Amino acid sequence: MKTKLGLLYGGKSAEHKVSLQTAKAVTAAIDLNKFDVYPVYISIDGTWTEGEKLKAPAASVEELQLKGNGGTERVLSMLAQKKYDVVFPLLHGPNGEDGTVQGLLEVLDVPYVGNGVLASSAGMDKVTMKHIFAQAGLKQVKFTHMTRTEWENEQEAVCDKIENEIGWPCFVKPANLGSSVGISKCQSKKELIAAMEEAYQFDRKVIVEEGVTAREIEVGILGNDAPECSVIGEIVPKKDFYDYKAKYEDGDTALIIPAEITEKQQVEMKELAIRAFQSLDCSGLVRADFFLTESGDFLINEVNTMPGFTPFSMFPLLWKEAGVDYPQLIEKMIELGIERYKEKQKIKYTV
Repeated sequence: MKTKLGLLYGGKSAEHKVSLQTAKAVTAAIDLNKFDVYPVYISIDGTWTEGEKLKAPAASVEELQLKGNGGTERVLSMLAQKKYDVVFPLLHGPNGEDGTVQGLLEVLDVPYVGNGVLASSAGMDKVTMKHIFAQAGLKQVKFTHMTRTEWENEQEAVCDKIENEIGWPCFVKPANLGSSVGISKCQSKKELIAAMEEAYQFDRKVIVEEGVTAREIEVGILGNDAPECSVIGEIVPKKDFYDYKAKYEDGDTALIIPAEITEKQQVEMKELAIRAFQSLDCSGLVRADFFLTESGDFLINEVNTMPGFTPFSMFPLLWKEAGVDYPQLIEKMIELGIERYKEKQKIKYTV
């Protein structure tokens, strides 16, 4: 019997196009002899549309943008009726990677791939994530945060606070977004004001982080209660920092796999990555991103609960170096999602 797989992609998010790239890559790699794949496209306005069962990989990203009169109620009804054995949310950013879709699937009692509600929501909100990491004893750069209302009502006070507590350079980021969307590096108050206005276009809450001189080191994690790490890689931006355009348009970075760090440093970083994974109660997959300072300290930057997932993204490349190729990685993630669902069936809901 083939596994019936519902593939969720698109989404009401600034990372909509990134999700389409991910979905095209997965449909090109997945073994259709093992899986009956049903594409479910979520448009930028939030409408859900189910396509016909895949007979062949999509030829283009445009082909994945299913057309129709919508069908959100019909798709949700099919989810509730357990049409799919498991759902794979290939969604990046808010309304998909942040626990919202995960919560829907939990309520409908549908097995799904990737992180659960808590890990997804905490991992999406950079402020909440950093507070949890601090509680877990993980070292980080200095940071502060503020809402749009605070910014609009107390702009001068906010600028003074950032200059005094964080200093220059600093990075301004929307708190709930990924793929480097809306991120700016600031060297002055003038640049800070422009960066804050940019970031608030994408979220009501913004985080400001200290800029440090450090190497950007990343590791992939797979598993549920017994997570394992991939080999470690390094990102070397040719630009000032690793922004959206460098990631998805220019290819303007060098990925060094494996990273040139000592064996002792590898052991230390993997231990820290597992601690971060477990502190958020993650499951399935995570990419953990660190800074390695000139003094040899690892500072955790963030974890990504649905990292870039084309064959040329860092997460799959790290696992490929570890001996797990892209189609195997997809199947492993599906297995982990089903494993976690079965584990949760042991929970009693009556007294």
